[in-house]
Amino acid sequence: MDKYIDKLIKLTKKCKKHMDVPVSAIIVKNGKVISTGYNKREKNKLTTSHAEIIAIQKANKKLKNYFLYDCDLYVTLKPCSMCEKVINSARINNVYYILEKPECKLDYNKTIYNKIDSFYEKKYKKTLHDFFNNLR
Repeated sequence: MDKYIDKLIKLTKKCKKHMDVPVSAIIVKNGKVISTGYNKREKNKLTTSHAEIIAIQKANKKLKNYFLYDCDLYVTLKPCSMCEKVINSARINNVYYILEKPECKLDYNKTIYNKIDSFYEKKYKKTLHDFFNNLR
């Protein structure tokens, strides 16, 4: 585990160059590091340029699969809610993190979600239904 932590700490130093929050992540499969990532939100000017998501995208390409079965994620800071959802979608086995988020930085969301009229729901439901029926 120490070798993974050392690698995480080294990666966080890359964040300083672009004033990104020093968060890094690595993905390990069968004891081997298969991908790394560090925050690049400021550098890339992209909301999704979190360390975890970057590491997941690299692992997806390397394994040629959007599922990362039998993989573990090591990260310096406990993942935010966006990253948690991506991690779950990737089917990563375990997440190991060094530090909890400071309480002043806990996730909060001011976005209001509104359900669209049911007329469109029926139409889209049929589209999904037809898609999955055609797969089987």
